[in-house]
Amino acid sequence: MKYDVVVVGGRVAGSIAAYHAAENGLRVLMLEGNPEIGTPVQCAGGVSDSFFKSTGIKPLPEFTCTRINAAAINGPHGARITTRNPIISGYIIERKIFDKYLALRAAEAGADVSAGSRVKDLIFHDGSVSGVKFRGPDGTHEVESDIVIAADGIQSGVGRMAGLDTRFRPGELCSCAQYEVAGLDVDDETMEFYFGSTFAPSGYLWIFPKGDGRANVGVGVRRTRCSDNGPLHYLNSFISRAGCSRLEFNAGAVPVAGPIGRTCTDGLLVVGDAAGQVDPLTGGGIHIAAECAMIAADVATDAIESQRTDSGFLSNYESTWRDRIGKNLDRSLKFRKVLDSLSDDELDALIRSFDGKDLNSISKISLLKVLRYYPRILKMLKNML
Repeated sequence: MKYDVVVVGGRVAGSIAAYHAAENGLRVLMLEGNPEIGTPVQCAGGVSDSFFKSTGIKPLPEFTCTRINAAAINGPHGARITTRNPIISGYIIERKIFDKYLALRAAEAGADVSAGSRVKDLIFHDGSVSGVKFRGPDGTHEVESDIVIAADGIQSGVGRMAGLDTRFRPGELCSCAQYEVAGLDVDDETMEFYFGSTFAPSGYLWIFPKGDGRANVGVGVRRTRCSDNGPLHYLNSFISRAGCSRLEFNAGAVPVAGPIGRTCTDGLLVVGDAAGQVDPLTGGGIHIAAECAMIAADVATDAIESQRTDSGFLSNYESTWRDRIGKNLDRSLKFRKVLDSLSDDELDALIRSFDGKDLNSISKISLLKVLRYYPRILKMLKNML
């Protein structure tokens, strides 16, 4: 068998890369290791309007649960602000259905899709990646391709097979646990975030409403010592006080230390969580993964048409995505480090300092004025801004 592109991974990054490569006229095979695309769920399901605008995907009722117009930020000692900034507007989606929708969209564009198919090794010709060996429900196969796109998630095994360092150390990962719950008293239009050591040290707790009292409630924390409590400890503590029913449990990890050092090599591109293309502050990665997947598909198309699948040509992918989103990821990483260093009292003071102010119109200068009574926070923000 021979394809132009093999995409490894059938979640958001993989399916969008496969769709755009197929739309560009390439012969595409997408392999998903899990037996069912979309499971297990490893996402809270918040997607912004800008995602749908940039990808051209319509927010269909089949996979959207609720319309989101606001976010509430809660401090450890009761401070609370609510913002209706337009960048927050979007939807809570049902990831199982959404991921399968994206895979179906790729298939309808012409890509071959195979679930339950795990890549065991790569094929090399003259030192360049030129295909995959995988085991599927119908046996073991070898497939040659001009380019492989690795969208196989954190600690990408496919990237490492190609010689790239795709590993993240434990302190660079956010460990997450989430329940889908029923019977929770929550505003269907507002996402809730809770910060502080009682809710989620070095992380946050989220409530993403799904309508009619259902919600995804989760915790993400970074553990620096084995003795630290994991996310499930804090999640169970919160849920036990909320008094709601638990419909589903999911757990996973998110890279929050910025992208890996190199996302391409001869014959191979790395996208999505596999490349660490995740916002280090929020842990959100759907929109970023989609942007990078579309860039990867376009660069792969140009490379195949030019008969240049070497790392020199494929570095166009690396330079393009870093130009478009690299600075934003760097800025988010700095903000996250500032938040990590704040005590509970400082976190609460920071949130209270915005009470009653229009968050949409706060400039850098007004932000510094607001925080003039908190010299330690002010010094850190001045260095960052």
